[in-house]
Amino acid sequence: QVQLVESGGGLVQAGGSLRLSCAASGRTFSSYAMGWFRQAPGKEREFVAGISWSGGSTYYADSVKGRFTISRDKAKNTVYLQMNTLKPEDTAVYYCAADRRPYGSRLSSEYAYWGQGTQVTVSS
Repeated sequence: QVQLVESGGGLVQAGGSLRLSCAASGRTFSSYAMGWFRQAPGKEREFVAGISWSGGSTYYADSVKGRFTISRDKAKNTVYLQMNTLKPEDTAVYYCAADRRPYGSRLSSEYAYWGQGTQVTVSS
């Protein structure tokens, strides 16, 4: 069993930055791929970024590529999402998720564990 707790959301002006954290519990966390997803009001949950179990492979949605960076610290059992040059369209609830497989997926249905989400609001 893995429990995930996100933090770091908030209100920021367009062009600003935020760093989201996802703290995981469970001794098998280090073998799981991790992902960040987001859901804006009235929209479906969408993939944002993913990272393999080792941290050696990362992948992003086209909408955030070059602005967001996903990373993980195995010693701290934590995954991060550094978000730069934020835009109003980035406003959403952001969720981290754990995939029992080592390389992850862009599909939310492939992830077994989810956090409760953290709100990110970008004002124009």
